[in-house]
Amino acid sequence: MTRIVLATASADLESRFRAATGGTLLALPPAAALADPAHLLSRLDGAGLPEVVALDADPAAEHALRLAALLDEQCPQIAVILVTEQGRDLGLAAIRAGVHDILHPRAEIPEIQAVLTRAAQTAESRTPPPTSAQAPASVTGRVISVVSPKGGVGKTTVATNLAVGLARATPDSTVLVDLDAQFGDVASALDLTPEFSLIDVVHGPATHDSMVLKTFLTLHESGLYAICGPSSPAASDTITGEDVTRLLQVLAREFHYVVVDTAPGLSEHTLAALDETTDHVLLTSMDVPGVRGLRKELDTLTELGMLRPSRHVVVNFADKRGGLSIADVEATIGVKVDLQLPLSTAARISTNQGIPLVMSGSRDPLTKQLRRLVDRFTDGQGSAGARELDRRRPRRGRRDAVAAGQDEHELDRRGGQRDGDVVVSPGTEAGIGLPVAPAVQRVTDQPVTADGPIPMTRRLMRLMNRAAGAQEHADRESDDRDPRYRGGERSGR
Repeated sequence: MTRIVLATASADLESRFRAATGGTLLALPPAAALADPAHLLSRLDGAGLPEVVALDADPAAEHALRLAALLDEQCPQIAVILVTEQGRDLGLAAIRAGVHDILHPRAEIPEIQAVLTRAAQTAESRTPPPTSAQAPASVTGRVISVVSPKGGVGKTTVATNLAVGLARATPDSTVLVDLDAQFGDVASALDLTPEFSLIDVVHGPATHDSMVLKTFLTLHESGLYAICGPSSPAASDTITGEDVTRLLQVLAREFHYVVVDTAPGLSEHTLAALDETTDHVLLTSMDVPGVRGLRKELDTLTELGMLRPSRHVVVNFADKRGGLSIADVEATIGVKVDLQLPLSTAARISTNQGIPLVMSGSRDPLTKQLRRLVDRFTDGQGSAGARELDRRRPRRGRRDAVAAGQDEHELDRRGGQRDGDVVVSPGTEAGIGLPVAPAVQRVTDQPVTADGPIPMTRRLMRLMNRAAGAQEHADRESDDRDPRYRGGERSGR
């Protein structure tokens, strides 16, 4: 009997389990020391997914039940056994947590063998046949690599917005891989604090089983799954091209879309990703070094036979005032530009806030173009789904940020005001706050009139009228207190 894990602090219980299994048992710390299935599986030292996990529930029964429920949800092919003296009291809770059987901690070896045998048979019935796992899947997901020969061209911004847009269009179907193993910024761009990184995913039990792999992913609020880059640049040396290939192959079997944010240039990791890529997003900035670099990259990929028919050439920071036109870019790289992303301050604000533009509800031209990029992969369904989600999603403004503990002055310093945020001026009521309009920041020296360029004029006029009414009321109260206007003298004023 193999692939059995026991989590306990009892040496006596471990000894009887070893005797029942013929010594093939893998012992782990008690369930209270294991936060979740990922922690448990990370302690298997590269072994395959276990068939049976026995959790000693004494004395931390509540934690053991929670861990059992997570195992049943995330790794349903594992049969969980609860070892406890409170079998009668915990029976109903154990059933609800998906526990297969309950065993008394003083059970004899024959009883332990019988329970483990039944659990192993249940686990075997839940596991797909080996042939289906080894054979290539008939349908695999699309691997979309965002590549650029140079850094600083907005690659992570494009990759994160594309991945979030795809996740919102088709929920639970998209994973984003930060393949910039040295200086990846996906976690920052999505405001994530990942518990596991690319290092944990490519090393250990996650490399052998897709169910284990899913427990190492970080979930974003949009429904996107993410594999973030390691915290230390030195850790990238432990990741090989074969690791990247194996990871992308597993992900492509589990997800409809696998978006890869590559490192600048054509490193070993990037080339391994391009081998598995079905769609290229080739990105450049609208300047001479960026365009020339993209031309060299296109030529190199063509020579290597790695340039896919499904490719999307994207020019970022598009600005006619820079001295280059799209016609110049196309003449240099020799292919058509599919999408232009205009220069916009919204990208900087989005990066500082960790909120992708496709989630912001903004009507900024850059946001519209990013949604068009998503539509190229979803046949136009991405924008419709995003608009519906934006309609349901509550707007978060300045008051929400301040209430959440953000410093108001820090918000201003970071450029954190967004379209639709509410600014409450000193001495005014919250109910008549002014939404920030882009034109307010651009036209600060022009008077605001009903015919002016500011979109929020009506509300501004209402605010001015209400303030004027309040002032008139204050003047009247002041007159009532003035003895010169008492006793009917006001009319003769």
